[in-house]
Amino acid sequence: MAKQRCDHCRLEYDASALFEDKSFTPSKYFCCKGCQGVFHLLQDEGLQTFYGKIGETTLEPPKVLHDDVARFDLDGFVSKYVKENKEGFNEISLIIEGIHCSACVWLNEKVLSKKEGIVEASINYTNHKAKIVWDASVIKLSEIIETIRSIGYNAYPYDPKSGEERSIAQRREYYTKLLVGIFATMNVMWIAVAQYAGYFSGMEKYHKNILNFAEFVLASPTLFYTGSVYFKGAYYGLKHRQITMDFLVATGASLTYLFSLYAMFSQNAEVYFDSVTMIITFVFAGKYLEVLTKKKAVDTMDAFGSAMPTEVVLVKGEEKILTDVESIEAGEILEVRAGDKIVIDGIVCEGEGSFDFSRINGESLPVLLKQGDKILSGSICLDSVIRYKATSTFASSMLSKIVSLLEDAMSKKPQIEKLANRISGYFSRTILTLALLTFCFWFYQSASFETALIVSISVIVIACPCALSLATPIATLVGISLAARRGILFKEAGFLESMAQCDTLVLDKTGTITNAKPEVIEAIFEDESFASLAYALTCSSSHPISQGVGAYLKARFPKMPSHPLEQIKAIEAKGVKALCETKRIVGGNVRLMHEEGIEVRIPQTLENLTHYFFAVDGRIVAMFGLKDTLKSDAKESLEKLQALGLSLVLLSGDHAHVTESIAKEAGIETYASALLPHEKAEYIDALRQKGHKVVMVGDGINDTLALSSSEIAIAMGSGADVAVEVSDVVLTQGDMRGLYEAFVIARKTLRIVKENLAFSLLYNVLTVPLAMSGYIIPLFAALSMSLSSLVVVGNAMRIKTVLKRKE
Repeated sequence: MAKQRCDHCRLEYDASALFEDKSFTPSKYFCCKGCQGVFHLLQDEGLQTFYGKIGETTLEPPKVLHDDVARFDLDGFVSKYVKENKEGFNEISLIIEGIHCSACVWLNEKVLSKKEGIVEASINYTNHKAKIVWDASVIKLSEIIETIRSIGYNAYPYDPKSGEERSIAQRREYYTKLLVGIFATMNVMWIAVAQYAGYFSGMEKYHKNILNFAEFVLASPTLFYTGSVYFKGAYYGLKHRQITMDFLVATGASLTYLFSLYAMFSQNAEVYFDSVTMIITFVFAGKYLEVLTKKKAVDTMDAFGSAMPTEVVLVKGEEKILTDVESIEAGEILEVRAGDKIVIDGIVCEGEGSFDFSRINGESLPVLLKQGDKILSGSICLDSVIRYKATSTFASSMLSKIVSLLEDAMSKKPQIEKLANRISGYFSRTILTLALLTFCFWFYQSASFETALIVSISVIVIACPCALSLATPIATLVGISLAARRGILFKEAGFLESMAQCDTLVLDKTGTITNAKPEVIEAIFEDESFASLAYALTCSSSHPISQGVGAYLKARFPKMPSHPLEQIKAIEAKGVKALCETKRIVGGNVRLMHEEGIEVRIPQTLENLTHYFFAVDGRIVAMFGLKDTLKSDAKESLEKLQALGLSLVLLSGDHAHVTESIAKEAGIETYASALLPHEKAEYIDALRQKGHKVVMVGDGINDTLALSSSEIAIAMGSGADVAVEVSDVVLTQGDMRGLYEAFVIARKTLRIVKENLAFSLLYNVLTVPLAMSGYIIPLFAALSMSLSSLVVVGNAMRIKTVLKRKE
């Protein structure tokens, strides 16, 4: 009976099994109502170009709608997998089953984006992971799942644990395949020894045929089982019109195998089953080691979120309740015991104990926290029982942010990697062309099909786009994982490359190179009765200078009355003003006083200190002189940064005397003082216009403009959330040593990437001509190809030791 394709899924059926849809001209034929429905849907939505994109690819008919879609709307499911973003929309990560090509990704994204209520739908082709953002008031998650299923795909929530299980299963599969390859190779080598001995000393044809058949038996499972990964990779590569390293390996091994079959049955030539086995085994051994290396580096990322408790002890009055972490709101009281891991940020309100912060900032020594101290998620309580007040939800905690940053970093490629991947694609096609020319030359020169085939196979096998493709991702992966262990979080892998190329480092003063804990050195009161008003105003600001003045007033006047303030207004980089009953109160620097029309005369004793003036109804009643101190590791780290060839610049909103004093103490020659936030940004823009590549380091809200103006923005993890948000790199430990280490890791990573690329290109320039000249047999070609990949991986591992050598 005649066969006919379904017009949607392209699968072949008996013509009688298809039904005709006459609503189209010409008529269309479908295997089921599902395919007909999807075809109509694509036509109605103007997405008929999908069929042109998939070419001859066949599809699965649409899934039968399961009755489990309702579970996607259950509270338990939503609380576990769905989170709410800043805009108030719901967000979920899904794994889409049934994606075969980029056209499948295109179709899913188009159909979902046209659905009312869906704000964003983006799918990563490599891992089939989809990010869906939707308005829950317009569309339900179950409707989104039904939409995906209606076009022939299926979706389930992304779960890191199931991903880990799949990763373990893959490693086991690779290990088994490697064992099969090694077993076959060891035995083939013994047989090959006998074959070569017989070749020179003579061997009966009967015995030779037995040995040939034995090699065939060993080579077949090696090629089709151990080497199956290369056939699969070659298939998907060709389907997407790409010639990959997998295609070169599969082609070389298959041609050798087929020629050996011909030689075994015709008995007119020598067999090369030993080369087939060794090609596959040697190359696969390199691939297995790459998988292990990558997994080890990724484990560093997973360590941040692994084994975290899903429940916490919530304290309500005298009652303790074991509650899901995602249901905790800011302000609730939690209890932790010795050995417990902190999953939500907060402030200690009862008890004290030692905490291990090594997972967050690399600090190896325990830190003692007492009442009023900040506690971060990811730390571990080492002793005693404490209670603390949550200051965030689980989704906005430090640990969740770190995991999110690392995931984003791994999903984005640096420019140099994109370039290497493009070169690799052209390279593979070039190698196939050279192999074909080599075959023609040797066949013409020697008139021997066997010689021509073996030499051309050597050319295919010895070429190594694998090393070229590995040159960047392995190095950046090791670099990012090493930085993460040291408390340095790169939001994108590309920022390693950008940071390594920068030549100018611009630093904020307060909180970056100083401790951001200024202490009052000198205080002058015109009227001490206003001390309580001044204290109330400083309590309304989180600026380090206000906090320093507040701490001084509280210590000097412990029994001050409280004052309710109204119309509190913070003026960025200047100070605060408010109303208290009928009194207009202002606290801040000289610039704010001038703007308020208040005359200021600075006493000589305050000239070299940071100033804070407090005025009531237009009259200054108190003046404070504060001094901040350099961080303990600032001077040494800045000297090391200068030794790297970086030009250092200090920008501050403080007045000239204080900025100059700190700059000299830190060893920074270039500095600018009394700058407002937009003036810092203008200063950085001017540096960039002169051709400098600038890194800006800051920690406050007033640094966000300057941070966003630089090539690379670095925020101290202890700084304001806004500064962390706009930054490219976060130093979770908040010290200057981390800044130095970030530059060292970035520069070493870029150097290793360049070395790997140079080695890969040099290797191919030297070995390919040798193979074309007939000096290398397929066996040694496979061995050298594997070794070249291992050299690249081994060179990348050197990044791990860069900080040890610097120390």
